[in-house]
Parts: sequence; structure tokens; C-alpha cells
Amino acid sequence: MPDGIVVDVEAGHIYWTNMGVPNLNDGSIERADIDGKNRTTIVAKGDTHTPKQIIADKSAGKLYWCDREGMRVMRCNLDGSQLETLVESGHGESDSRDPKRWCVGLTIDAKRGQIYWTQKGPDKAGLGRIFRANLDIPVGQTAASRTDIEVFFDGLPEPIDLELDAENRVLYWTDRGDAPRGNTVNRASIDNKPAEPQILIRHLMEGIGIALNVATDRMYVTDLGGSIYSARLDGSDKENVRYAQGNLAGIAYAEIPKEK
Repeated sequence: MPDGIVVDVEAGHIYWTNMGVPNLNDGSIERADIDGKNRTTIVAKGDTHTPKQIIADKSAGKLYWCDREGMRVMRCNLDGSQLETLVESGHGESDSRDPKRWCVGLTIDAKRGQIYWTQKGPDKAGLGRIFRANLDIPVGQTAASRTDIEVFFDGLPEPIDLELDAENRVLYWTDRGDAPRGNTVNRASIDNKPAEPQILIRHLMEGIGIALNVATDRMYVTDLGGSIYSARLDGSDKENVRYAQGNLAGIAYAEIPKEK
């Protein structure tokens, strides 16, 4: 069950997460060339439980992802080495049955050295949250005991994947909860956080993936209803690029040069 995807155009690689069977500890991360060749597993089955959205910090040579039933935010080097747990929101089988602890989507603010992630909460419960913390665990603390974690937003329907417009300092995310606040795309300033996020797009069929192309003022969104949408960053000019594609999850934007 592949879920998250990220593209490294310069290195010619795509990375994706495999959720595995959610009640088993058998998730993995794979890499392949952009043409699909040289497929290899870089994070072995069971080294991550149920990996979801994945992102790359190419300047630091790191991959970051959320591990849902594993209740973790994790990272490793681009080759899969130096596997680390940055956040642990629960431990053990009992905790793993609590969706309030499930880590799903994430992004990083490289400028401030911070990470944002979602914990979706139960279906249609309005208990979703977005958290923020430093990229690195404070000295002397652990992934489970770190004290620098803050709640960025609380009481959201079901926040899923995150994207950051680093230039304009704006956080975007999908939400698959109930209308009117759910099944939406939302955004909020990360430096001047509003009391409530701005809803940009409504009427998704359980929104999941989101990718931004800030230079052309476009966003791309997927939902479990099988659609890919494109819209301006303010939510206007929405169009359905593809529909009835099955259950769609992660999406990435990349500009790949044509072969000469």
C-alpha cells in the first residue's frame, strides 16, 4: 500500500513509503530511478510501522516521514542509513489503537529549524491537531520525553498531509474530516498564526495529498475519491485534472527535463 512520495530530480530518484498491513509492523521505504529502474528498499520492512507522507531535505541529505501506527516522526539519510525517531507520541499496542496519537503528514521549516506534523484523531471526531517542534531533540531528552513540542492548531476535523510555502511562510494542509471544515484544503501563516485557518477548497472526497508550485501559483491535491485537483494557491481556478483513479494518497510536484 504505497502512500507518500517525493522526487529528487537532481539525483534522478523517486522515494515512496509502503504502509504495509496497518496492524502489522511491516512498513518500508523504497527508492527507484525516475524511469522506474534500479528499485531498492532503503528502509527495511519493520524498521518503520506504517509510513505515510514523506519529504526530503536535500540540502541536509535527509528524508523525513510520519509513521502512523508506529506513532512516530522519523528521518534517515537519503540512502536509508542513520535511522532516527524524532517524535514518539505513544508506545505499544494499546496506544497504537488511539488515532489521536497517529502521526500522518509533515513538513519542515529549514530556515527556523522546525518540523510540523499532523495527528489526525478519530474519524469525524474533530480532534485533529497540528504540532510544531525543533528539528533536533533537545540535549538530554528523548523522542518520547522532549519538552519543545507545541500545539500549532487543535480541534481540527482530520488534518492529513502538510506543505510549506517557505518563501511566504504559509502552511497548507488537507483535511479529510466532515464538512463544513473537513474535506478541505486549508492554510495559515506560521509566523502570525490566525485564530482559525483559512479554508481554500471545499467538497473534496477525503483529501489526502498536497503539493505546491509556488513559482506558478498552483497547488495539486489528491483525494480518496480518486481525483487530482489543481488550483491557485488561494484556492481559486480549481480544476479536476484526473478523476476516478482509485484511492489516491501522496502527490509530489517535480519539473523533469525532457530527454534530448
